[in-house]
Amino acid sequence: AELARQLLSGRSKETPVLLDTPGKRVLYHNLDNNEDLAIELDQTILQVRPDGWRGVQSREQVIKAALYGVLQDESAVERVFQIVVNQKEY
Repeated sequence: AELARQLLSGRSKETPVLLDTPGKRVLYHNLDNNEDLAIELDQTILQVRPDGWRGVQSREQVIKAALYGVLQDESAVERVFQIVVNQKEY
């Protein structure tokens, strides 16, 4: 029953409480379980994302620039951006 509950919620007992959305959790799991970085990226994306940004290069660049401001690494930006594109909450 506990395993089913964890699967339905998308988190295990080891997942930090502050990772309260699927987007934060997927960032966390793809950033070597770095909770602070996942939360910082989540907040950054939510602050800068333009409406209807997916598929519009100039709007996607806004998000990539903000990601670069946090990550300071182009390959990391591209990797994280691909994750972000696939998260509906962004």
